[in-house]
Amino acid sequence: MAAEFDVDQMIARFRERAAAVRRRGLPPVEGPERKAIMEQMHLDFMDFAMLGDATGSLEDGILTLRVDLRPPAEA
Repeated sequence: MAAEFDVDQMIARFRERAAAVRRRGLPPVEGPERKAIMEQMHLDFMDFAMLGDATGSLEDGILTLRVDLRPPAEA
């Protein structure tokens, strides 16, 4: 599998997933369910965006993703 796996393509898919979460509309629900859906969308976006910002490498069958979580001024 390692020979076929493209780390950059995987990271690009996470960027697209983050963008898709941003474009996704809310279903017609109200109350606690709406709040729960909005919170999950926020978490999904953060997770996908974080992985979409990663730099990755595949060495000896080990996938390593580096995510710089420092504030922009420090990065």
